[in-house]
Amino acid sequence: ARDITRLYHLNRAQQDFTLNVSHELRTPLTVLHGYLETLFDTADEQAPYRTPVLRMMDQTRRMQAVIQDLSMLSTLEAAEGALQHEPVAVLDCLEDIVEDARELARATGHVLNLNGDPGLLLLGDESLLRSAFSNLVFNAIRHTPIRTRVDISWGLDGDHAVLWVQDNGAGIPARHLPRLTERFYRVDSGRSSDRGGSGLGLAIVRQILDMHDAQLQISCTEGLGCRFGCRFPARMTVCVPGHPPGAD
Repeated sequence: ARDITRLYHLNRAQQDFTLNVSHELRTPLTVLHGYLETLFDTADEQAPYRTPVLRMMDQTRRMQAVIQDLSMLSTLEAAEGALQHEPVAVLDCLEDIVEDARELARATGHVLNLNGDPGLLLLGDESLLRSAFSNLVFNAIRHTPIRTRVDISWGLDGDHAVLWVQDNGAGIPARHLPRLTERFYRVDSGRSSDRGGSGLGLAIVRQILDMHDAQLQISCTEGLGCRFGCRFPARMTVCVPGHPPGAD
């Protein structure tokens, strides 16, 4: 036996601190961003402060995104074990995500392809799974060069159900892979900041998958692209009656 009381209280204190800080920062940032928008909208196009105000607006949006992700991560950690287990139509969920992602891809020229098994459902929390899957899909667009191909697939791999998100971008050096799911870890901090990354997306994905007893698998080849997989155990899968997995 091992007494983990102190560790438990430290973890709770960390979660409470993060949630409180996120809550306290959200309101003043919203007010600040609102005033900046007013200044920008009312400024003459030749006003010398127009560009600095625009840059400040971008930074407040970025800070709001970081706070939102921090709050979500802390909420997930606090709610671990209180997971809903309902059948989720993963392919339908992915179709919605890809439709939204294609709006972002219009400006970047990314090509998205989705293939999935409609007869394979998953037991879990639909809102959390949607968040994890959308993180992976949108990351593939944000962190790869323009006109990159992104393939999303959902189906069985042996006894496991697996979601794959694969791109053919520049890839990630092998030395970074063990740390990709750490909070605020970035392979290229400058590029991630420019594209709105908070450094928390993969940490959120890992936490959600942990809650579903699933694994996050990452494989990358520098110069050839990356492949992110969400592998779920067989006991988390559900087959649609009359439509076995793998059927057309």
